[in-house]
Amino acid sequence: MTDKSKIGFIGLGYMGRGMAANLLRAGHQMMVKGNRDRAPVEALVAQGAVEAQSPREMAESCDIIHLCLSNSDQVEAVIRGEDGILAGAREGLIVIDTTTADPVSTAALAEEMAAAGVSLVDAPLGRTPKEAEAGTLDAMVGCDAETFAKVRPVIEVWAGNINHVGETGAGHRMKLVMNFISMGYAALYAEALVMGVKSGLSPQAIQSVIGGSRLSNGFFETFMRAAVDRERDVHQFSITNAAKDTRYAASMAMAAGMANPMGSAIRDAFAQMEAAGKGGDYVPWLADHVAALNGLDLEGAVAQSKA
Repeated sequence: MTDKSKIGFIGLGYMGRGMAANLLRAGHQMMVKGNRDRAPVEALVAQGAVEAQSPREMAESCDIIHLCLSNSDQVEAVIRGEDGILAGAREGLIVIDTTTADPVSTAALAEEMAAAGVSLVDAPLGRTPKEAEAGTLDAMVGCDAETFAKVRPVIEVWAGNINHVGETGAGHRMKLVMNFISMGYAALYAEALVMGVKSGLSPQAIQSVIGGSRLSNGFFETFMRAAVDRERDVHQFSITNAAKDTRYAASMAMAAGMANPMGSAIRDAFAQMEAAGKGGDYVPWLADHVAALNGLDLEGAVAQSKA
């Protein structure tokens, strides 16, 4: 792939819009396709991108297509649909799927696409929309070495930390391990915060003491800024996505034939909140839900401690 490859981008949500903008600024010809939110599509078109009417149209003219979607069902529809990528596929097309997806689905899609001469690269993301805008995301890449050499210069436009972790599917497996850990943090932090406040500690004391210790990390910092400082948009990852990722991780553990008791507890924490109609809330708001289950008004406790 040359540095003038024509690139398509499907999925212009919190992460995708920044990634696509960086590719456009790097001088790539761009085709884009969004969903319900027209704002990022119109912004990118104003900067020189062309809007595709279908994934098929994009496949017919692009060298590389990025997918940045919510789940494997959406990825499968974009690839296999009547006007999907496979319907317009050409020999040599590369699809980079940055979705946090089900590795079982990824393996099946990779086989189908290879039969059509299309290479599937899984490159799920780490970090936040802030890093997407800056072009400094983490990428966990699964593909063969030859394809990795082709796509690396393109991935370098939007990622600052790139790890080639194995063949196609390895990237999605690695991302599920990462999200198993991060969602485990979230469930643990929510319960620990409520336990401390219910026991008489101030939310700010818990944030300060743990935040200043070796137990702190970037996830703890943004989680507590949302839950305690009430910066509600600082940690933008939805409960629905968290519930989906923990289900995918459980499926991966089952396929590996292992016991996964921690995974069950983490999955239940998010499934419970999603079932309560809170799927659109961000992950740190889990603390409010745990607090409510235990008869605590966390927002009120935070305000009282500040007074």
